Amino acid sequence: MTMKPKTLALALALISGIATSSTALAAVSAEEAAKLKSTLTPLGGEKAGNKDGTIPAWDGGMTKAPAGAMRGDVPVDLFANEKPLLQITAKNMAQHAEKLTEGTRALLKKYPDTFRVDVYPTHRTAAAPKWVYDNTLKNATNCKTKDGGLSVEGCYGGVPFPMPKDGTEVMWNHLLRVEAESIEYGFKNVVGSSDATWTIATRNDNYWSMPYYYKDGSAEKWSGKYSLQRFNTTAPSFKVGESLVIHDGIDAAQPRQAWQYLVGQRRVRRAPTVGYDTPDFVASGANYFDEVQGLFGGLDRYQWKIVEKREMYIPYNDNHFLAAKLDEAFSKSHLNPDKLRWELHRVWVVEANVAPGKRHAVPKRRYYVDEDSWLVTLVDGYDAEGKLWRTSQVTPFVVPKIPAVVLRPVVVFNLQANTMSAVQFLNEETYRVVPRKPENFYTGEAVAAESSR
Repeated sequence: MTMKPKTLALALALISGIATSSTALAAVSAEEAAKLKSTLTPLGGEKAGNKDGTIPAWDGGMTKAPAGAMRGDVPVDLFANEKPLLQITAKNMAQHAEKLTEGTRALLKKYPDTFRVDVYPTHRTAAAPKWVYDNTLKNATNCKTKDGGLSVEGCYGGVPFPMPKDGTEVMWNHLLRVEAESIEYGFKNVVGSSDATWTIATRNDNYWSMPYYYKDGSAEKWSGKYSLQRFNTTAPSFKVGESLVIHDGIDAAQPRQAWQYLVGQRRVRRAPTVGYDTPDFVASGANYFDEVQGLFGGLDRYQWKIVEKREMYIPYNDNHFLAAKLDEAFSKSHLNPDKLRWELHRVWVVEANVAPGKRHAVPKRRYYVDEDSWLVTLVDGYDAEGKLWRTSQVTPFVVPKIPAVVLRPVVVFNLQANTMSAVQFLNEETYRVVPRKPENFYTGEAVAAESSR
């Protein structure tokens, strides 16, 4: 059968459209993006509060540090005189179960005498510079996913998908969340054993640059690498001098690049296993590399879907917790509830299931992503039988100097082994926003040159 020219043209157009949709998902319309100037915050959260007033309307976030003590660029007490509105324990958690993750409920059951959730008034402190808001608006109509959601294009300098349509877009929002151009800080990795004791696995000096958030950059000039990290181990003594460099980017065809310097070998080598479900040697193997910061690295091991958006109790505005002494931050088998602040926020619930043909030690996870900052705040991980196995708590904190709500520390609980791994804890350390270093600082060659001196 011979098609008429007009029919053939239409058929080809349809085929072309289908082919394009399989490689790149379209951005939202200009009309939809305009909501970022009306009903949505400039980063994509719902501007209005909830019906009963327990979540207030967003009023611009926190862009200036309150009066009081600072640790580096982190204000110590954001809301110094506030008291908990509610204390949730194993005894009353059934009344609040719908606002608690399964992992949080499991911790309440597991440690009924010591673990609790102190719920404070909700403060929507998330903010960003004006130029980031402008870029987020551009991203809404320009940014697209491709390679089945595993890569992105057309994005720069802002939240890539302020109105996400699927789970991969939500998780890209976390990976490309608002950050400073460059930061540095010291951190400790703390490992808790089944006998309720904990030890410091390593202490490290850490340096980051975020080329995606270079103010003088653009989508056209950007290399596609969104994160450059380098850290040096300073304790314990037998690991002093070890270094790791990590580059992360937006193209699934160019996965994470990592280089490691081992003192015993006196050389830098590629470290292709630094990612996914490889045990994190910086934390004595007590967590997986992709559990760092709630989610750290590529999306290609899972299929991602949005389950719902709902109100949940999550850790938030935890500046006060980060200011605590290390021995005050922990309470035997978990974080000290006297120091940890929880608030009611709207979150995107995203479920991750291992993709066909892929493998991962944790075959199913649920992520709880804050609508205002796009930070992963809580994670539940399930074993092959569908039983809850792991749960993670992130401690978001406010840095008005950026301004942004950011994260680094996360504690990962292995509920079956009765252990925990507290990763990149800033207690007794200093977090600073600093001028960016030249990108050749973040190379294996630079690490080798410094180590040879």
